Amino acid sequence: MISAEGNPYDSNAYQLSQGKRLYYWFNCQGCHADGGGDAAPSFTTGWWRYGPDRVSLFLSIRDGRPHGMPTFERRLTSDQIWQLVGYIRAMGDYASKTGAPSRNDDMQSRPAENRAPAAIALRQPPSR
Repeated sequence: MISAEGNPYDSNAYQLSQGKRLYYWFNCQGCHADGGGDAAPSFTTGWWRYGPDRVSLFLSIRDGRPHGMPTFERRLTSDQIWQLVGYIRAMGDYASKTGAPSRNDDMQSRPAENRAPAAIALRQPPSR
């Protein structure tokens, strides 16, 4: 089954976050370098060898491609492949902007707000 009617994987923050999790679990960044391309094509240039449409990406992940892209048909369910497709399209700026995956702290120049050191409150001397 290839159909994902209504594109729920492109606009739902939970689905995008699951795609991001799978992207790192299966070491996609090892070849695609967080979408910037390295040993494999970049997701951010706007030019994709087999096209940026959902079905082409689904087939690339499921069936693999010559010269290095392995097949994931036996390692991922169809839903998981669609989650990956949604996340990859979000990296390439093809997804709708009503949802976004969680922030990747590895690619930020400063810590996330919830990881920053606590601010020290200036205490006023007690009034008499």
